[in-house]
Amino acid sequence: MFIGHFAPAFLAAATYSRGPKLATYFVAAQLVDWAFFALAMVGIEQMRIDPNATVMVPFDLHYMPYTHSLLGTGLWALTFGIVIAIWYRDTIAGLLIACVVGSHWVLDWLTHRPDLTLAGGEKTYGFGLWNHPEIAMPLEIGITLAAFLFYMKRSRGPIFQPLILLAALFAMQAINWFAPHPTEASLFLYIQALFAFGVVTLLAMWVGKNRYFTQRGGLAAASL
Repeated sequence: MFIGHFAPAFLAAATYSRGPKLATYFVAAQLVDWAFFALAMVGIEQMRIDPNATVMVPFDLHYMPYTHSLLGTGLWALTFGIVIAIWYRDTIAGLLIACVVGSHWVLDWLTHRPDLTLAGGEKTYGFGLWNHPEIAMPLEIGITLAAFLFYMKRSRGPIFQPLILLAALFAMQAINWFAPHPTEASLFLYIQALFAFGVVTLLAMWVGKNRYFTQRGGLAAASL
């Protein structure tokens, strides 16, 4: 799953407008992937290309205990949640951020073949929807679009920036699905993934600066 990970970010940003802005939730949504590709660049976590890994994605994610185990994801969620709670002096914001980070493991469990662990052990988990594109593709598009529309309904502001963000997300997802797959797991692949995360995060920051939420006390600050 790629853009579907941002669905919880849209939902959280729209649900609690006093917290961080949309871009912070976007970072939270892909935090463990940010960490995975960074660690893969220095060989701490590992992946390889296997055309037979799944029908949709040729990634053999065979060693990622620090980011994609349930325990690892939980620790990233706890740490980032505490940072946000302290920074914003807002426990609810911290809890929401932690939930967005934690949602990554759940969504990956739905799509990955069994390559996720609970704490880095040998037993692996994954429902494997990447082997069923007729389910995985509508699911990813559907949850992303539904969460985006919820965010738009709950906020006010220009529509141009959000539409650019949505178009960028769908364009990147189309590339992920239909462009030729890489033949090897290289430094270029890792940098490419981090660059894509950076682009959509910057677009989310642009959107957040131009969307506002109406609250009982008046107009809230723009949501990142």
